[in-house]
Amino acid sequence: MKDKINIAVLGLGTVGTGVVNLLKDNAVELSRRSGHDVCITHVGTRRQRDDIDPTIKQSDDLMAIAADDDVDIVIEVIGGKSVAKDVIIHAIKHKKHVVTANKALLAEHGNEIFGLAEEHGVQVRYEAAVAGGIPIIKIIREALAANKVDWVAGIINGTGNFILTEMQQKNRRFGDVLKEAQALGYAEADPTFDVEGIDAAHKLSLLASIAFGIPLQFNKVYCEGITKINLQDVVYAKELGYTIKHLGFAFRREHGFELRVHPTLIPNSTLLANVNGVKNAVMVDAHPLGQSLYYGDGAGAGATASAVMADVMDLIYVINANTPSDVPHLAFVPEELSDTRILSSDEMTCGYYLRLTVKDELGVLADTTRILSENGINIDAIMQRDAHKSGLVPVIILTLPVLESQMNKAIKEIEALGAVTEPVVRIRLESLE
Repeated sequence: MKDKINIAVLGLGTVGTGVVNLLKDNAVELSRRSGHDVCITHVGTRRQRDDIDPTIKQSDDLMAIAADDDVDIVIEVIGGKSVAKDVIIHAIKHKKHVVTANKALLAEHGNEIFGLAEEHGVQVRYEAAVAGGIPIIKIIREALAANKVDWVAGIINGTGNFILTEMQQKNRRFGDVLKEAQALGYAEADPTFDVEGIDAAHKLSLLASIAFGIPLQFNKVYCEGITKINLQDVVYAKELGYTIKHLGFAFRREHGFELRVHPTLIPNSTLLANVNGVKNAVMVDAHPLGQSLYYGDGAGAGATASAVMADVMDLIYVINANTPSDVPHLAFVPEELSDTRILSSDEMTCGYYLRLTVKDELGVLADTTRILSENGINIDAIMQRDAHKSGLVPVIILTLPVLESQMNKAIKEIEALGAVTEPVVRIRLESLE
């Protein structure tokens, strides 16, 4: 058993600095829990930092650090996919355990990385890659290991949740809130990954794999962002007793799995509807446990550093036991991963919120309801608003769950009606029962 565990931190941005500070602040507690002195011996940084302990070696040669014989665990928090992938693979080939917060890299290249780690007898830990400080990876991989997971649903991007919360609570427009999110540091100068759902889709692919025992398949996640959410729809949803959230879903279905990220109407009574601001939350429905909810900070130096160091502590126990691994990377032993089919968007099943803009003419509603009925779509609620000054009337329809292909056909037929003046606005609806 080693008396000292040496750690290299590659990347000294917000998260890397948070890890350094956490270890400095909680060194005694970490030592008491692990039975070792846990020390950062190397940091990978492009420029020398005067605020770093002078006993820590600073270098921009990431490959050399990853291969250093004195390093036991490599923490990768540089981000991106190119350099990060090369460094992680280099560390694995030099028998180093790795901790990463890089959800994009793992979602797109995790099958390769985890396979290489198995081959070299080391672990790659990634708790911080999903939902920041919420230990959702550990919960699904370990705490729920005796359960069969039926579905996972979550608010897994704080930027999108902040924007929709402001729109919902203060009747603000998307563009105005996005500018504030950027000013507050919640959104990047280029917010595409957050507002178009790509970040959430990366995270969802990881959650789905450990929930269902399937290979990582980011390219099969249906992904839709929040840029087209209109304040008008936020208000109408509120009047109908719903909240619009940007959610990731992974459903077990009879003929495969649904993996999707999109804006969703959910009842105000559900727990996820009351998760606001930049907070994250993940709900898991499993047998025999039932539904459980996990809530907390999804980003930030403290939350992410907490998750990173929790992985480090687990790896120390692996080192203590002198075993090549403990819990499988994707929760199921590699040879038992099932390449079950991921359903296409046409095969998805959910309810719908539809907003039609129509001329104030006799028979429009009758034609619309007829088309829905002919396509096997049942209406749950219908609301007609007062006519605009232009004489056009907003009509809002909520439907019961139906196949997306049926809804696509119905919408095409509705838009062909002469009285329908604009494309039908469609937002999916889930009861989370």
